[in-house]
Amino acid sequence: MSVAFDDDVKACAVLVHRADPDRFMAAMAAPVAARVVLFPIYALNVEVARAPWVTQETMIAEMRLQWWRDALQEIAEGNTVRRHEVVTPLSRVLSPHLAVALDEYVAVRRWDIYRDPFEDQAHFDNYLYQSAGSLMVASAQALGEADEQLLRDFGYAVGVANWLRAIPELEARGRIPLLDGTPAGVQALAGSALERLESARANRSRVSPEACPAMHVGWQTDWVLRKAIAEPERVAAGALAQGEIRRRASLMWNVARGRW
Repeated sequence: MSVAFDDDVKACAVLVHRADPDRFMAAMAAPVAARVVLFPIYALNVEVARAPWVTQETMIAEMRLQWWRDALQEIAEGNTVRRHEVVTPLSRVLSPHLAVALDEYVAVRRWDIYRDPFEDQAHFDNYLYQSAGSLMVASAQALGEADEQLLRDFGYAVGVANWLRAIPELEARGRIPLLDGTPAGVQALAGSALERLESARANRSRVSPEACPAMHVGWQTDWVLRKAIAEPERVAAGALAQGEIRRRASLMWNVARGRW
């Protein structure tokens, strides 16, 4: 696999930098060879995550997501892949198995298009496992060997932390993001995610050194979840972001110590 930063990878990095500064920072903390793999995957995440929000027309949003599913199917089947600044570099870093995992990720994001609440806890958990969990699987396994269940648990925890940070915006857009938005409900959700995070960390030997740079993306997760448990009112107030100095310092500290 080439580790050169060609124009497509540079375009992916710019896209991630503009739309997802946390993942950009996490990727930049990785070795150069890992960045070439991570930036196209994170750019896909940007494109898919914003697809439901750039139009009020549900049919157009569905078509946007289907476009990405079709592109991933081309990669999975080994067919000629459409020329695109994100799809082209993705085709160089994804195995057919990982392309299928990311198709799973795109498919579940259809929930974002509509205003229906989650049906029950199983529905919510499946959304997180298939979205944040599948993205974590693809990111880590594209770099090296790593246990899939561990990655899904870790991805779930990262997903919940990011979800809690996004609650005010989701509600402002007319979504019903939580099954139980009471302080007790928030604490229970954050506590469940923290258990999965700690389980993943306890089994860190199941993630190869090559795959570890993908885990940097969760560097704020422990802090966010513990804050949500201790002060659940922070969720509704949109007060779960770290200050810029702490944010950068904590990433450097985790990377230097090989912690995730």
